[in-house]
Amino acid sequence: MRTLLWLIPALPFAGFFVLAVFGARLREKGVAAIGAGSVGVSAVLAILAGISFITSPPPGGSWTQTLWTWIGVDGFRPAIAFYLDALSLVMTLVVTFVGFLIHLYATEFMSDDEGYSRFFAYMNLFVGSMLTLVLADNLLLLYLGWEGVGLCSYLLIGFWYKDPANGSAAMKAFIVTRIGDAAMAVGLFLIFMNLGTLNIQEIMQKASHTWPRGSGLAVAAAALLLGGALGKSAQLPLQTWLPDAMAGPTPVSALIHAATMVTAGVYLIARTNVLFLLAPPVQAAVAIIGAATLLLAGFSALTQRDIKRVLAYSTISQIGYMFLALGVGAWSAAIFHFMTHAFFKALLFLGAGAVILAMEHEHDMFRMGGLRKELPVTFWTFLIGSASLSALPLVTAGFYSKDLILWYSWSSENGSPWLWAAGLAGALLTSIYTFRMVFLTFFGERKKEAGRRPGRVMTIPLVALAVLSVIGGFAELPRTLGNMPVFSEFVNTVLPPVKAAGEAQSAEAAMQVVTSFVSLAGVYVAYLLFLRKRRYVEGLAATRTGRALHRLWFSGWAFDWVYDRALVQPFFWIARINRDDFVDLFYDGIAWYNGFFHGALSLTQSGKVRWYAMGIALGTVIMVGIAVVLL
Repeated sequence: MRTLLWLIPALPFAGFFVLAVFGARLREKGVAAIGAGSVGVSAVLAILAGISFITSPPPGGSWTQTLWTWIGVDGFRPAIAFYLDALSLVMTLVVTFVGFLIHLYATEFMSDDEGYSRFFAYMNLFVGSMLTLVLADNLLLLYLGWEGVGLCSYLLIGFWYKDPANGSAAMKAFIVTRIGDAAMAVGLFLIFMNLGTLNIQEIMQKASHTWPRGSGLAVAAAALLLGGALGKSAQLPLQTWLPDAMAGPTPVSALIHAATMVTAGVYLIARTNVLFLLAPPVQAAVAIIGAATLLLAGFSALTQRDIKRVLAYSTISQIGYMFLALGVGAWSAAIFHFMTHAFFKALLFLGAGAVILAMEHEHDMFRMGGLRKELPVTFWTFLIGSASLSALPLVTAGFYSKDLILWYSWSSENGSPWLWAAGLAGALLTSIYTFRMVFLTFFGERKKEAGRRPGRVMTIPLVALAVLSVIGGFAELPRTLGNMPVFSEFVNTVLPPVKAAGEAQSAEAAMQVVTSFVSLAGVYVAYLLFLRKRRYVEGLAATRTGRALHRLWFSGWAFDWVYDRALVQPFFWIARINRDDFVDLFYDGIAWYNGFFHGALSLTQSGKVRWYAMGIALGTVIMVGIAVVLL
């Protein structure tokens, strides 16, 4: 399987090429077979590679496959090469398998859309770029995949480009993430200039031997990489693009949030963990940013009416948990939560898509209601995904991964009661806004008859992801429930184990009880406020303070307002003032002189042969005279 590693990203790229060139001539079934099939075969190859990797561990714990040298300049020789270890294997399996289920779902969801082949071409390119990112053995190739997913997010968010709002959302995502990408690019230059390589494994070795812990260069390199991660993973202060990204088709939202783009920042930090361990201030900043983001996004999710925007803010919050784990040194816990989050968040987005389709593209939850009997499969699978997102104890994957993060935010050497309290408050908010969404959508008075029901092709991914949202957490049972750290033992062959403070098992059990109580309490609060006694919420929202808080949270804490007035409007103002700057005058002058000489020369085109003959004769005399003088 090692020699076939390149096929895993190559197949989605091949699907993109075929669909981009021949897609308009293919029937819908042919497009679906190529679009979903290429990712499906890639998933099968990833599973076979995983089986081979686990049953026959390679020497050194990794595979490397070099295809060719990309650039060769004065000792700088980055290669097109793929690197598979425990971390990249987990990422590859999630990207391909969850990505395949989303593609399969989309073959029915997007049927009859006029851009059907274009949609799957972009989706294949998206998956191929993400696989390039996670399998790259050097930061330059990783950056190529990084920019590839950024391009695909622009293409897919603005897929329905005839609506100007969708084009604006796509541009916003592209521009905001470019800020982080610029920081990351500077970081790559800094790393290469000081360590002489962009090979990831060589960087980790040289950095640990060259840079003392806390050195300025290590802090600068880690901070610049963190800037890139903040943009791609939509964390403070670059989170504003993700809610607007809901303008794209629902399968796009599922792919961005569950398996590809927003998890790229988590992977980058985990992959370059040595740099962050050498930069304690930056690692602490990762934890603080994650804790702040998960709280701010949780409050915003409480006020949204659009079912997809609730899930968008939820993703920002859950990625915040992953950053919190990375910041306290719980590397394996962050990747574990990435895996479980991919399952239940993909499920929730696909379930939301089924609801939106049944409601004739209605997104407002307050115009839904009473759908649990009309859409039974969608309801039960959506309920399972909601339970996992809310971390309901013992029976959901989200419980085990989120509990692990909360435990380490308390017990690790880098943890603190404040970080734990932020995570616990976020867990309460998560349960409330998640079951608010469930109760408003599926319970209460029915506002509208359900139209189109999901067919078998849409139902299969929902059921598969629902199963994974339950059993996925059993890969890492805590000490209090059997101590089966299968997942952490596997990824800790690559990632450093967490440095725990040695808390007693009884303390961990007490924390789990508190976490479980908070999750269940959130469900009960949502039941009271949004199903039984909604008039109290409406009355509170009608007060002056309630209206102010609602506006603040609904707007995403007014970040867009601040950025618009602090950056966007001043930029346009300066551009208007500087419309005729000296640079334009220089080029305008060149254009004027060209126009002048053109006009002068055009006068010689009179159409009179005798003038042409005289001009030739005069020119000949002048040239002969010059030759005589020179000789």
